[in-house]
Amino acid sequence: MAEQHRQIRAVYDDETITVYQAYNESIANAAVQQQRLSASPLFLTRRTWIKPSWNWMMYRSGYSYKDANQSNILALKIKRSFFEKLLMAAVLTNAKDVKRDEMTVSVQWDPERNVRIGRLDEGTKGVRGSGAPGVRSIQIGIPAMRNQDWLDEGIVGIEDVTWRARELKRVLDDSRENKTSLSEKDLVKMGLIPEEKIYVLPEEVAKVVGITGG
Repeated sequence: MAEQHRQIRAVYDDETITVYQAYNESIANAAVQQQRLSASPLFLTRRTWIKPSWNWMMYRSGYSYKDANQSNILALKIKRSFFEKLLMAAVLTNAKDVKRDEMTVSVQWDPERNVRIGRLDEGTKGVRGSGAPGVRSIQIGIPAMRNQDWLDEGIVGIEDVTWRARELKRVLDDSRENKTSLSEKDLVKMGLIPEEKIYVLPEEVAKVVGITGG
């Protein structure tokens, strides 16, 4: 896989970028109500994997139905400065002969998914405009030792978007059953897919996470 196919697809503005993670209902409800991810006593301090790509989150969570302990999908709005700081401290999971410690952030590049959670390079039956083939999507593993910074400094907004994931699955299932065609643009207009753009990292950060040549 050529490195230039590695892309960070995300919703972002000048100050923040949105990433996703799934939790159980109790943790998610408390987090939204208090706008603090660790608001629930059930929240555990451990390595947390965040994903900027909505479609990849749909794949990982099975549209929120895959695991009762990850039944609620949270959209976490974080500071871009913090996001890039995390990546500067990252090591690729497949890197060899690299020293790692309890402060090391992990970065993993996995095949990006289309809205029906198939790999982009496999195409999307019934959905047109699902994206270029061969794209790799980023996952970022925040170690437990960095969790306090993540909880206190990084997150500036929390929203439960489980409803969007489940309505998306319902609409896609109906489309398949009725043999109708939906494009991702249609689903964006329906509010079921966020309109993501490619997030361009500063050159020094891009090199750390293995994006070179474009």
